[in-house]
Amino acid sequence: MSDAVLTERTRIQAEVEGRTLVDALADTVGQYGDEPAYSDKHHVPEGESWRTLTWSETRERALDMAAALIEIGVATGDTVAIMANNRVEHFLADMGAVHAAATPMSIYNTLSPEQVAYIASQARPSVVFVETADHRARWGKALDEVDSILRVVMIDEEWEALVAAGAAYRAANPGAVEARAAELSPEAPATILYTSGTTGNPKGVVLTHHNVLFETVGTQESSGLTEPQVGVSYLPLAHIAERVLGLYGPQVIGGHVHAIDDPAQLLATLGEVHPTMFFGVPRVWEKIKTGLSAKLAADPDNREMVETAMASALAWVEAQEVGGVMTPEIEAAYQQAEEGILGFLKLLLGLDQVTWAGSAAAPMPLDVAKFMAGLGLKVYDVYGMTETCGAVTANGPGGFKLGTVGRANPGMEITLGEDGEILVRGPVNTPGYHLQEDATRALIDDDGWLHTGDIGTLDDDGFFAVVDRKKELIITSAGKNVAPSNIENFLKESPLIGHAMAIGDSRPYVVAILTLDGEIAPIMAQQMGLEFGSLAELAEKPEIRAMVQQAVDAANERLSRPEQVKSFELLGVEWTAESEELTPTLKLKRRVVNTKYSDVVDRLYS
Repeated sequence: MSDAVLTERTRIQAEVEGRTLVDALADTVGQYGDEPAYSDKHHVPEGESWRTLTWSETRERALDMAAALIEIGVATGDTVAIMANNRVEHFLADMGAVHAAATPMSIYNTLSPEQVAYIASQARPSVVFVETADHRARWGKALDEVDSILRVVMIDEEWEALVAAGAAYRAANPGAVEARAAELSPEAPATILYTSGTTGNPKGVVLTHHNVLFETVGTQESSGLTEPQVGVSYLPLAHIAERVLGLYGPQVIGGHVHAIDDPAQLLATLGEVHPTMFFGVPRVWEKIKTGLSAKLAADPDNREMVETAMASALAWVEAQEVGGVMTPEIEAAYQQAEEGILGFLKLLLGLDQVTWAGSAAAPMPLDVAKFMAGLGLKVYDVYGMTETCGAVTANGPGGFKLGTVGRANPGMEITLGEDGEILVRGPVNTPGYHLQEDATRALIDDDGWLHTGDIGTLDDDGFFAVVDRKKELIITSAGKNVAPSNIENFLKESPLIGHAMAIGDSRPYVVAILTLDGEIAPIMAQQMGLEFGSLAELAEKPEIRAMVQQAVDAANERLSRPEQVKSFELLGVEWTAESEELTPTLKLKRRVVNTKYSDVVDRLYS
């Protein structure tokens, strides 16, 4: 470890030493108690646009919820599961569990009943919060099989009564919640987040209070977000980026978070809220680019003016990159463009007040980053994973390069292995996977280096770029982690399908390329009385395609929404050990398939 990294780490460690989220929230309330904390669109008071809690109200209701959980029977160290959209109650349930010295777990709303049951069997929650009847149904299998669950709370029907019961418990037992909260240590889990694994079953990433506080401070420093911000919470709270930016960060520095439960309302919400900070996964930035491009295309009279302005802004941003040179001419041209049209365009998008814009979860397409730069917006790409509690490298006001994921965050050691794998060591690394020692040993080596599974490069200025993945995990452009082998195994349960490859990395959704089983498919066709001369002819038969569609539909029923196959291509060829698509052990050569059938892939997304 270099002296500079050691100095930064020691400084941040001293700032968060001995502290938990309970301490952070209490301090923030002491400083910003009467300021707005969380807003949403549920139970909005008459005449208002949002329901809003101050920081003092947030903490009081979290304490009431903690008391209610204690009265139900939640013990120190128990887990509390939450399946709900982004709303005030989701944040409060999380904070309430923490103050009861329990471990809150946000569960993706799209998980199948089988996946939920698996997680519940591992994590064994004492209480489960759900928002909708659909969420309740997804927990049905778990409720039948897991005996740890003391109570299921339907948020809209039971929340207020539960909070009232907690307030009564606090009144009758002064200091009980505070005493319970004091049992927390910095090394206690602040959450367990279940990620999709390439082998199918998700793994529970344990993140401690020390992890999340160190990560929060490091992220704030690298991004320059050291003062309260106005933000929008729309990513699932099972996503580490949303937890850091929407849950943990505000508890440390204050700020006002506007939560929306439907991402389709994001663009409208930006226009209403005008946040000062905004994080978007690449797909969100792509949608913003597409929407604005369509509006500009519909206004040919001003096209030349807009293009000139955006070229000036792009030059202005590029001049500020590490290695760039700003000139008075570039600055003047940008200021003229900003006053002429760019300021209006950002106002139209609701991004006119943004001082920090970020992207992560999948590589940001360079053309999208440059388009945003053409508006005068620097979208800082960052890199990390759930296992590192979020970002470990970041572009930021202190230095950035478009097309990279930035430099190492303060106090973090980042290096490249012999094969180019990005390795991470520092206080944000998870202590391990919940109840999965073998997986933990595969993740973190004896020297403390966490193996990310991603291949990267490092330039002379200290900027990392992610160029490939060792692991086969798909990350869609919406930031969803998807295990392709899980999808493929479900598809291949149909005897008709010989091989399947799921595709969706940095794409908006998952598609699949399928082949027929060279032995079984002809037999099935003969039994159906179909005439054919080859597999290619067989693949075109409506009866066969209908059966394949049924297989896809059956697989989708067992998959979460982000994993579901939205379209597929049935090839008229067979993949064998002798063909270039498979290894000698019949494993897919994903790069070969992607390259060889690039026209098919393009057609599936057209």
